[in-house]
Amino acid sequence: MATITVSIDFDAPPDTVWRVIEPIEDHVEWMADAESIRFATSQRRGVGTRFTCETKIGPLRVDDRMEITEWEPGRVMGVRHDGLVTGTGRFVLTPLDDGRRTRFTWHEELRFPWWLGGPVAARLGGTAVLRRIWRGNLRRLKRLVERAP
Repeated sequence: MATITVSIDFDAPPDTVWRVIEPIEDHVEWMADAESIRFATSQRRGVGTRFTCETKIGPLRVDDRMEITEWEPGRVMGVRHDGLVTGTGRFVLTPLDDGRRTRFTWHEELRFPWWLGGPVAARLGGTAVLRRIWRGNLRRLKRLVERAP
């Protein structure tokens, strides 16, 4: 199991951050590794929403099947990965400075398939690659959040 956590502080309150991350289909605007999102349910928000995210890292493409498992507006969005890569992930919004700012923490616990090197690849740098990509994702998200009305 690979554990990856990245975080960033936004100069915006949690409700503003939530308005930007709530539309799951818009995650492709700030996630460099997310090529497209296709919903498997008519529901597009909240617990039980299922979707496939076509993920691309270098030459590797994977259809990451996910289901929303936690949905607390302004606080937490959690997912379960149920495809070639399995595990769980969470976005946690923590108010800072009496709610004027927000710390966004992205935490994932992932299991990679054997043909991607499984736990050995994760230990030998796979988590470092994902951490670098996700930090870039958070910088792009920060720009979107801080210019949101």
